[in-house]
Amino acid sequence: MTMLTVRDLDPHVKDKLRRRAARHGRSMEAEVRQILTAAVEIGDDPVDLVSSIHEHFADAPVDLELPERSAEQQRPVDFSE
Repeated sequence: MTMLTVRDLDPHVKDKLRRRAARHGRSMEAEVRQILTAAVEIGDDPVDLVSSIHEHFADAPVDLELPERSAEQQRPVDFSE
């Protein structure tokens, strides 16, 4: 196993880390190991957001009834102002 030393850690960060470790029933060292492991497991692979959204909503199709549009409903856009 490799040993890692973190110097000049902000006391506020250390306190929050200590409280987080206590909430999870771990030592601070075990909590840091878990945080680092989770951080590197995310990886550098880009997330395909469109595919993720499609997969999330694939089983929940939505049928929308769109109102009919006529030429009278459309107004020309005035960019002069």
